[in-house]
Amino acid sequence: MTAAAAAAPAETFDALGLSAAALHALAQASYQKPTPIQAKAIPHVLAGRDVIGCAATGTGKTAAFVLPLLERLASKQLHRALVLVPTRELANQISEHVERFGAARGMRCATLIGGVGMGGQLAELRADPQLIIATPGRLIDHLEQRTVKVDSVDALVLDEADRMLDMGFKPQLTRILQRLPRNRQTLLFSATMAGEVAEFARQSLHQPVRVEVNTSGTLAARATQKVYELQQTEKTALLITLLDSSDDSTLVFTRTKRRADKVARSLERAGLSVERIHADRSQGQRERALDGFKNGTYRVLVATDIAARGIDVADIGHVVIYDLPHVPADYVHRIGRTARAAATGRASSFVAPEEMDLLRAIEKLTKTPVPREKVPRDSEVFQRESAAEAARKEHGGGGGGGGGHHARGRQQHHAKKPHGSGGGRHGGGGKRHGGGGGGGPKQHSASSGGGSGSGKSVFSGGPRRRR
Repeated sequence: MTAAAAAAPAETFDALGLSAAALHALAQASYQKPTPIQAKAIPHVLAGRDVIGCAATGTGKTAAFVLPLLERLASKQLHRALVLVPTRELANQISEHVERFGAARGMRCATLIGGVGMGGQLAELRADPQLIIATPGRLIDHLEQRTVKVDSVDALVLDEADRMLDMGFKPQLTRILQRLPRNRQTLLFSATMAGEVAEFARQSLHQPVRVEVNTSGTLAARATQKVYELQQTEKTALLITLLDSSDDSTLVFTRTKRRADKVARSLERAGLSVERIHADRSQGQRERALDGFKNGTYRVLVATDIAARGIDVADIGHVVIYDLPHVPADYVHRIGRTARAAATGRASSFVAPEEMDLLRAIEKLTKTPVPREKVPRDSEVFQRESAAEAARKEHGGGGGGGGGHHARGRQQHHAKKPHGSGGGRHGGGGKRHGGGGGGGPKQHSASSGGGSGSGKSVFSGGPRRRR
């Protein structure tokens, strides 16, 4: 049975039952008042209840479980907590929260993610961490090599559970849960709560309290949404036109890695400061792209869905959905990248005729039609970029957009204040853990790097539908 949390949420952190040490850490981090998901979830987590948190990206859900778990660990109510996430970026983001709120209290954390060597992770595990943050594939890698034990875990967090299931992690999650003690506290956070997610929650949690910021499948209320119906060949011209009309920092979602590269090249030709992030980019490239987007070096970041999981940038003014996702819930996650916390933002979706069924599925999930906006085809910028695209195709050139027109935000650094600190243990260029797509079904590679010295292959692969 799932109990609903009915009590009115507290309006201050000191009304949530947090310790003086936690309140001091919050003040140091300039957290002034709890978000709705924090106000609703923290008291139940502190009480040891299982919790289902239905909240979209950008609502403050990471602190909603990190703060109370650190409290319970510090007071010895818990021995060890495990947090499972779909991607490396999200793991790093949570690790930064643990350091921010737990370092002064002596909390030790291990971050186990794919795509990097085992050496640093083994050192963190030898320090006997109270909290382990992991992608499912890399955790199984450690379990198989017997470099980590989970039989003492008495609190489990499944963050972005809908994404983990959609990315094909259910077999890995099932194997991990079979190794955990049955008597544990379990927290599950998801932007959507239906179908496979609801069934997984029913099997994995015991009499959970359900807390919702929005009804499952609803969108960030502060995000202004628009749909542009157009041809595939017009998408890049429209993107450059929209970028020319404002100075907003912009996150562009594409469906594939190749598409992300192609769009980024078009924007570079148009004189925009742009970087890209996807699974084929190296660790260093991904970190530099994300840090540059946070600090304003790059105005535009082009990303695939999976690589963008866990991107936590405070002031993204505009999200552009260049290609509609095949999974409607992904739309909710993408919109959550703008209008984070108390901010506002806008989201523009480009819909070609062959994507209309995908749009209808999104509107069915969200129970809200997305307003249509006229494509500015008489705009000088749009016409110039369309003509340049046609000329390149006629001469056998590459795809899309950017005919030498220097749009706003050209190659010099974008003159906006930094979007986020990029600091903490994982924030700078010398991060100990990389970003991106997170370990999924196991692959063995002679070029994995790192390793435990056991002679076994280190996990290097990504999830099914790796993007």
